[in-house]
Amino acid sequence: MIGLGEILSIASALVWAVAVILFRLAGASLGPFALNLFKNALALLLLSITLLLWPAAEMPDAPPLAWALMLISGIIGIGIGDTLYLGALNRIGASRLAVVGMLYSPFVILLSMVFLAERLLGWQWAGLALVLGGVAMVNRPDRRELQKVSADWGGVLLGTAAVGAMAGGVVMAKPLLEVHDFLWVVTARLVGGTGYQLGVVAVRGRWQSLWAEYRAASHWPQIIAGSVCATYLAMMLWLGGYKYTSASVAAILNETAAIFILILAAFFLHDRLRMMQWAGAVLAMLGVVLVVMPE
Repeated sequence: MIGLGEILSIASALVWAVAVILFRLAGASLGPFALNLFKNALALLLLSITLLLWPAAEMPDAPPLAWALMLISGIIGIGIGDTLYLGALNRIGASRLAVVGMLYSPFVILLSMVFLAERLLGWQWAGLALVLGGVAMVNRPDRRELQKVSADWGGVLLGTAAVGAMAGGVVMAKPLLEVHDFLWVVTARLVGGTGYQLGVVAVRGRWQSLWAEYRAASHWPQIIAGSVCATYLAMMLWLGGYKYTSASVAAILNETAAIFILILAAFFLHDRLRMMQWAGAVLAMLGVVLVVMPE
């Protein structure tokens, strides 16, 4: 029987896909860095309100080292990881970065084996192969798209480093999620990540240009709705999945976001999908079935 962690991981992928569609509807209203900072700051505000209104979420009596690890996890995963990701996005584009992003679950699995002593069963390895193969088919660009952009191995390495940082941050948070209050761990990670981004803005003296970008932005309803889905709802579901199932399984199920984006884009953005993309979606879903099969 599928467990709570698996349900939350798949739900996180679905909510993230909804956020991506909302951001696409908003167009290029905000640059990637400004959008990322806004959604993280908004999520931090919403999480703070949630903590005030949720009496069961008592501040954990965690040692200073645990709080430090929560903050460092957010700095690595949200701050550094997102910054590297945005840099790679500008260099190699969304389609190539989507393929590089497939390294996320292998990174999480490897780190979980080394630091958390997790192991996948035989059929779960087969499911991982099917999910990654399906996602690769979904994200495979047309030959015409491949011819438009020359190879940029520096951008690929940047994207790989971004995915590695995100994986490292969440594996670091996994033991903390198991022993401390869930909402406080989520909030502490976001404080670390957002604080890092604000520090970058302060060091570079970008306050005026950032404010000008926010003032010139349009499509705020889509931006706000997408931000709530992407960082507030999806992040809680995402880390909830890591709390209630193994990090390896959660990471594999997170890959289904690409499939949900494909389906939602077809219905709401009227994207024309190729047969290979539909075949990849089916292949990935078969992989998910194998991953969540009980022992």
